[in-house]
Formats: sequence, structure tokens, C-alpha cells
Amino acid sequence: MLSVAESKNIQSELIPKIASGFCGGIARTSGICGAVSGAVMAISIFCGRGLPDEPIDKSYVPVKKLIEIFENKFDSTNCRQLTGCDLGTEEGRKRYFAANMLERCRGYTEEATRMAMSIIEEKPQTEVVTNA
Repeated sequence: MLSVAESKNIQSELIPKIASGFCGGIARTSGICGAVSGAVMAISIFCGRGLPDEPIDKSYVPVKKLIEIFENKFDSTNCRQLTGCDLGTEEGRKRYFAANMLERCRGYTEEATRMAMSIIEEKPQTEVVTNA
């Protein structure tokens, strides 16, 4: 999310704070990959609704596209499936670091960023609030 925002000259002290809990498949619960979650948030900056009463559907097409592309490339968006580790356990974390999975996760982050940027570039730009 940070890389996408910065590439579009969006600065906020809230980034990366708002994405910090996504690591480890959402706080080490082995759910959706944090890189995918961050990419969804990045896409939503440009395609999401601005007010609660606006339709939410305009973000669904690009987000679904991201999920489809990521799954096609990596066979999953699930942290445990991508890493083969349960990061919610000490044993899983040891296995993660012993196998140097951090490098693999960096690759997922780079790819999710690239995918999000590609999808964002396809969409017409809307006004974005950059002061948060």
C-alpha cells in the first residue's frame, strides 16, 4: 500500500500504520496474505467509495481482478498456503525464518504492488484526498 500511495504522491502518516496488522495473514492468523490485503487497500484508495452512502460495487471489479491475478500466479491468497507455515505458532515462525520465507513474502509484496499498480493504471483517476 505504501509503495502504491507514494508512487501517486500520496503521503500520510497513517500509512503504513493502518496496514501493520496484516502481516502473517492478518496478525498471524494465517488468513489472507498481508501483501494482498495491502494491495486491496491501495486499489481502494483510487476505486473505493468516498462516502458511506455511495455504492460500494465500483471497487469490487478491480479488487476481484487483483485476487484472480494473484491466485493464478501463486495458486492462493492464503498466508499459510503461500508460506507453508502457521505463523500463529512458535514452531511455525521458526520454520518460516529457517526456510528464509521472508524473501518469498517480499516477492509476494512486490508482485501484489505491481498488480495493484497495473489495475489502478487501467482505471480513470478520481480525486483522492491526500491529507490524512
